[in-house]
This record gives sequence, C-alpha cells and structure tokens, in this order.
Amino acid sequence: MKFLSYLTTILLIVGGLNWLFVALDFNLVEEVFGSVPALVDTVYWLVGLSALYQIYDRFFSK
Repeated sequence: MKFLSYLTTILLIVGGLNWLFVALDFNLVEEVFGSVPALVDTVYWLVGLSALYQIYDRFFSK
C-alpha cells in the first residue's frame, strides 16, 4: 500500500500544478495528451481518484 500512497501523492502534485498552470492560462495535461481525448479524461480521473484515496488514507484508514 505504500506504493499506492506514493503514486497517488505524485498524481495529486501533478494535478495541483496543472491547476496552477490553468490559472496562468496553460493546461499542461491538454498540451501533452491533447491529441488523445480519452487519455486526457483518464489523467483527470486518475487525479480525482487519487484525491479520494488520499482523503481515505489520511482520515479513515488509521
């Protein structure tokens, strides 16, 4: 489970940085994966599910 915690933490950092870039009018996920819309959606799903996992791991699993 330690690996999953690290992976979700990294995905949340990437998601947070993407939101910063969106505020600066640059969407990094769209720029990198924009040619494959299903992949863009998958990245957003993974970031969102990572947030849910981190909430569970931090507040409910201990």
